[in-house]
Amino acid sequence: MVTTDPIDELEAQSLRPHWGFAKRVSFRFIVVYFGLYCLTTQIFGGLLNIPNIDIPDLATFWPVRPILLWAASHIFRIQQPLVYTGSGSGDKIFDWLLVALLLVIAALATVVWSVLDRVIDGRRTNYDRAFRWFQLFLRFALGSQMLSYGFAKVFPMQMPYPGLRTLVEPFGSFSPMGVLWTFIGASPAYEILCGSAELLGGILVMLPRTSLLGALVCAGVTGQIFVLNMTYDVPVKLLSFQLMLMSLFLAAPEFSRLATLFFRDRPVEPSKQRPLFRGRRGNRIALAAQLVFLAWLLGTDIYGGFGDWKKYGGASPKPVLYGIWKIDKVSIDGHERSPLLNDYGRWRQLIFEYPGYMNYQRMDESFGSYGAVVNEKDQSITLADNSDKKWRGSLHYQRPAQDRLILDGNLGGHPVAMQLELVDKNKFLLISRGFHWVQEYPFHR
Repeated sequence: MVTTDPIDELEAQSLRPHWGFAKRVSFRFIVVYFGLYCLTTQIFGGLLNIPNIDIPDLATFWPVRPILLWAASHIFRIQQPLVYTGSGSGDKIFDWLLVALLLVIAALATVVWSVLDRVIDGRRTNYDRAFRWFQLFLRFALGSQMLSYGFAKVFPMQMPYPGLRTLVEPFGSFSPMGVLWTFIGASPAYEILCGSAELLGGILVMLPRTSLLGALVCAGVTGQIFVLNMTYDVPVKLLSFQLMLMSLFLAAPEFSRLATLFFRDRPVEPSKQRPLFRGRRGNRIALAAQLVFLAWLLGTDIYGGFGDWKKYGGASPKPVLYGIWKIDKVSIDGHERSPLLNDYGRWRQLIFEYPGYMNYQRMDESFGSYGAVVNEKDQSITLADNSDKKWRGSLHYQRPAQDRLILDGNLGGHPVAMQLELVDKNKFLLISRGFHWVQEYPFHR
């Protein structure tokens, strides 16, 4: 029978770091809050990262959703129906209520945990082992999001290159978020560089040996993203702030060593953070498992990013009539309509950019769109208005030259005929300007 020497046990306990009261309470709160936040938001789906399966946020299911809907109605007196899925925004009322709920739960759980911990084990001095396991969980929760957003930029999908409609839309009609998306999307090289920084932080933070460096890189990247979201009104403020906090939490145990290195100009001792297991075998298995999980995340993200690039990005198929078509002449109900700026019913341009859609620009430069099915065989265009199910449109097209188009048919019960000319998109300065090593004067237009 193997026994433990009391002297060795006392020596082992003396080497365990002592956690003060404030540190223990903070740890309990952080574990509950970030644990629940990761499980109830998109982070959980990012951890699983199953290809071709969109995992909804668990907060949209029972019991979280009924609690939030009840709180919105009875506590905050919000009368409007809450949007909780399908909007693409991460700063919905539902999301803010979720954070408030998690903060309340974390505070209550911290009190209960503290009382139980004192009753069950009044001699507890630290959560060293629990902290190491929670660090592991948080490293992969953070890293999976960094990989996801990083690959969305390495395959320039998150901020796509300015589309045809963007080229003709007045700058003043852009939202702040639209300005940011266009600014980054106009330079795919810069977007790829931004994505590479996110990938670097995500990979480093998930590797045990480089987790501190990865946490620092992630803190810098997510901090910059949070500032952009705040200053350009991008509705991902909550998530980017949480990711920044996670990065800082992971780096926090080494802040004193970093301060010694950068500000005190003194030698820095090796990190005192211990591995997950005492034995080498257990730590080797843990390392292998982490590498396999990282490989899974990388593989699925690359697979999904490449597939999206071919389906929606630069490699996606273009519609038959792809381009910006300037309307030279148009007649409605047999009467030719002059290009007057106050003629709301006359169109200025048609834009075919994505299969299944047709955008039109009115004379006042505002936009509208129709669902469009182009049949190349019989040269027909079938239009539908998603906002008015009764509206129908059908056009027949002729293309006497590559840059000329003739349309005639019926739109909403009105016979129409149009003559259009293809706009050469390469004449737009944003596309044609290119890069120059030498500039005698700034080319600022």
